[in-house]
Amino acid sequence: MDRVRTDYISEKYYMTWYYNGQPLIAAPEEHVGFVYEIHDLITDRLYIGKKLFWTTVKLPPLKGKRNKRHRRIATDWQDYFGSNDPLKEAVALHGPSNFQRTILYMCNNKNQMSYWETKTQFDRNVLFDNRYYNGMINCRITSRGLKTP
Repeated sequence: MDRVRTDYISEKYYMTWYYNGQPLIAAPEEHVGFVYEIHDLITDRLYIGKKLFWTTVKLPPLKGKRNKRHRRIATDWQDYFGSNDPLKEAVALHGPSNFQRTILYMCNNKNQMSYWETKTQFDRNVLFDNRYYNGMINCRITSRGLKTP
């Protein structure tokens, strides 16, 4: 089977993310990530996933120091189209402009992201509905970060 070219997606082709009907241009500092829906406007198929706004990179220690330094940097969230191979192939085939990307939930920690992604996937029966690109539900959730004090 010939592989569909998907490398152009990472060439900083920015499509807009929408949150509450408004375009989201910059990552909000107070949120770690989000749960999203990608809608294929050609085939009317959907995908539910999650994405981090930020990642932490380890830097070497300063001269004469032992501890590594850490820096928070932005991820590729602006040009991200999911990790699902059939979805990425559809983006390559139809073009990114034929997809609508909507943020469903803004999350304050990774546990919230996993919870809301999994809950949304189960609520929508993504594994049983052929309209969804989702092929599996994978989660590991604890109550830490979900309960309010």
